[in-house]
This record gives sequence, C-alpha cells and structure tokens, in this order.
Amino acid sequence: MQEYSSQAAYDRGEAVCVIGAGASGLIAVKNLRENGFEVDCYERDTVLGGLWNPQNQHSALYPNTHLVTSRSQTEIPDFPMPDDWPDYPSAGQMLEYLTSYAKHFGLSEHIWYGSEISHLEPVDGARFEVVVKPAAGSAARRLRYGAVIIATGHHWAPNLPSYPGLDEFRGTVLHSSQLKDPSRLRGKHVLVIGGGNSGVDIACEAAVNAASCVHSVRRGTWHLPKYLGGEPADYALARLASRPKFLRRFLTDRMLKGPKRLAERMGIETPGNGPGDEEPVRNGRYLEHVGDGSIKRRGEVAGFDGFDVAFADGTEIRPDLVVLATGYQPKIACVAPELLGGTPEAPAPRLFARMFSPKAQTLAVAGLVEPGVGVLPIVHWQTHAIARWLQIRKSDPERAESFKLQVNAESSQHAVEHVDPRRRLVVDAEEYLASLGRIIDTLEQEPAK
Repeated sequence: MQEYSSQAAYDRGEAVCVIGAGASGLIAVKNLRENGFEVDCYERDTVLGGLWNPQNQHSALYPNTHLVTSRSQTEIPDFPMPDDWPDYPSAGQMLEYLTSYAKHFGLSEHIWYGSEISHLEPVDGARFEVVVKPAAGSAARRLRYGAVIIATGHHWAPNLPSYPGLDEFRGTVLHSSQLKDPSRLRGKHVLVIGGGNSGVDIACEAAVNAASCVHSVRRGTWHLPKYLGGEPADYALARLASRPKFLRRFLTDRMLKGPKRLAERMGIETPGNGPGDEEPVRNGRYLEHVGDGSIKRRGEVAGFDGFDVAFADGTEIRPDLVVLATGYQPKIACVAPELLGGTPEAPAPRLFARMFSPKAQTLAVAGLVEPGVGVLPIVHWQTHAIARWLQIRKSDPERAESFKLQVNAESSQHAVEHVDPRRRLVVDAEEYLASLGRIIDTLEQEPAK
C-alpha cells in the first residue's frame, strides 16, 4: 500500500475502512471483498486475531482459555472448523482457525498492522475522514472513505469496580485481563471477584494452583454443564429451536432440571429468568471444585482494610491476590458517542438493529452483541447485511427505503433503553438471527419491475 501525506486527506473513494483485525474485522473484510468493495483494515497491534492472539499486547486472554461455546455453534458458516478438533477448542486453536481463515480468503493484503484509528468524523454528507496513527511514531495520516465498519469488539476497556479501601489494599490487585500466567496464582491465597465465565474459569485455575481460593459472587447465575444428553450443551439446546415455543420451554426446563438441582445443592441461587435471558456460565469443573471445597463461595465484597477484605455478611479474609473478573465496558474511543447513539454522560452505543449508527448511514459496528452462543456466525450475517446495504444505498433507492423501514422495525425488538448495564449487549441468538434474516431478505429481494 502507498503512504499518504498527513497534510491533506487522501481520498479512497468508495473504499470501506474496517477498524480491527480480530475475528469480527476479518469477517467484515472478507464479506466486503466478496461484495466488490475495496477495503483498508487497520489493526493497532502488529498481529491479527485480536484477543485470541497472546502476542497482541492488548489481548485479554487468561491462562488455559477455551471456548465456552461449542465448535459447531461458533464456527463461521462458510468456513467450518476441522472435524477432528475438540468440541471446545482452545485459544491456540482459535488463533489457528482465524489465521487459516485470513489465508484462505486472502485477507492479510488488505490489513495495515501497527496502525491505530485515533479519530473519525463524517464529512461530505455520508463519507468519513479517519486519522490513522502509526504505532512506529511516524506522522499520522488522514484518509477519506465511503464507509466505516468498527469491529474492535468490547474486551479492551476493563470495568474496574470501586470498593471502600481498595486503593489502600496492601495485597496485589489485578484485573482478569492482566492475569497472563497461572504461576501468578501459585501458592497464593486468592480472591476472585465476579461471577461470569471469566471469574469462574479463573477460580478453577486458582483451585488447582493457589493455596486457597475464595470466589465472591453478588447474584445468582445459571451454571450450565458443557454437555447435556451426551451432546455439547449449546448444540443440544439449539436443536430445540424448531419446536413450538411451549414445547421448547418444557423440554429446556426438563434438560436443565439436573444442573439446576446440582447448583442449588452447592448453595448457588438460580435466577428466576431462563438461561437465554443472559449469558450463562459454562464450566464443567466449577461445581466439582465448590463441592470438594477447593473453591469457597462468598457474597458481595463490602470493602478493603489494609490486608483484609470484608464481605457483606460480616466475614473477612486476608488474600494475597485479588483478581477482578468484572468484565469490560463497551467503549469505542475513536468516535464521538453521539454518532453511535450515546451521549458523553452515557457513551454506551445504541445502534439500529445492534449494528447501524442512528446518525450516519455509512457507519456500522460489527460484533457488539452478547448472544450466549458463538458470536462469529452472527458477525458473519451482520457484515453480510452491512455490505449489501452499502451496495444498494445509492444504486437502488427504492430498496434502500424499504431497508430503512425494516431496520427501524427490527430495532424496536432489540431496544436497550432502561436495561441493566450488565445486559446491554445481550441478545437472544435465535430471535436476533431471525431478525438479521429478515433484514437480508429485504436487501436481496428482486427490484420491482
């Protein structure tokens, strides 16, 4: 690729700028190229794969990370994972898969590594000017594009809770994204805070590596085994999707009766809503560790005092290491929050159909959802819809208008107003994929004669 002067914006015509070369970015580049677009993809690190690449200095991988969704429910629809891979591939296998995907579709030639998008803004109506800041320290470049797709994911800005006395705590405090090596747990008295999949996985690592492990969880969570009825759990539940709703609910309740009873035996409260209403915890080892006492569960942390940590029930412990497995904020720093439907005070994106900017027709976000199943199939269909929209926006005004009406209708089903911030990205995978299908049907219907 040619270098461009920072003195004037270089016009890339109708080319599309993709931000991020992780899984979502790679899928976006591939679907845009298949639909005839020139694409420049910018990756701030020097490697592809996003969070799945441990060489990425911003990766949030923690020790022994594996998928919590099964291979068949995670693979990209037009690029299956190898049949001889395990049901739940490792982080290393995921990186191998994404590298193979990029090689198979010739994506690397469209990626600028070590290039961070520091700012983007709309210009000339529906076009965008982006400022590219090279990691090497050379001068920034300004370029203009016909459209921008943000595919940076949402595992980059740690959510750091505030507790009384935390700043004066005399032990070590890490966010889960900083725990790169299990040796940091070895021989320590560890407190893990956070009841999601990361917190549960790290608690299991501490159970076998640390001197002791206490797991602080504020609320009840659905704990699903990785297998149900001899099949990967998410696949077994997905097979019920074709059944009538009342029968699906009955069969789901029946399948989950055993896991629910086991969790309750371990003192774990099960939420009143179903496991599809928020991302469940999937770990086959956790309840065993709770059952044998190598993980001791506690309630909410009340505060820190010197070397000690107090809980809401009045009990105290003295951990050497505290791991905050408290998730991430859906933060997109390169764009004004208003362009994504947020405000400076509440910057969380509020997107049409969970992907389109409500303010700019040629700005979209891929992968900013938590479906409770593998996200890659959803990103595939999201970026296919985005690419088709960019094609017809100018060429077929009638279909474009029908598309806008369809997106507005679908958006009302996925509104995020007045939603618990923890669940702002949550979608029902079955309903959302059906919604994407209707959007794509609108885009691909034959034009009226």
